[in-house]
Amino acid sequence: MSLRSGKRAERRAAWWYRLRGYRILATNAWVAGYELDLIVRRGRRLIFCEVKEKKGARFGDPLEMVDDEKQRRLRWAADAWLERHPESEGLQVSFDVMAFRDGRLERVGEAF
Repeated sequence: MSLRSGKRAERRAAWWYRLRGYRILATNAWVAGYELDLIVRRGRRLIFCEVKEKKGARFGDPLEMVDDEKQRRLRWAADAWLERHPESEGLQVSFDVMAFRDGRLERVGEAF
């Protein structure tokens, strides 16, 4: 995924959440040495969203890119972000993955 197409995918994912009443708290937040693509909130729900895009099947499916190691890193970064934002204490935290394939969006809620 090129930087330009990656940013476009992240903007589209943010727009998807906005249309559904979520507030965007952060985009491309670097915490504990890792990047969190999107952090969104609606009510008591806080979501850390990883955005992946693939153009064609050459390198596999975007969801396959969020393997066990990537999940571990995202949890680590999310924990560090939560420590820096005590106002988020008590919120329901989950992890989503937004996959873009040939311009189509698939959201996997509570992916891990």
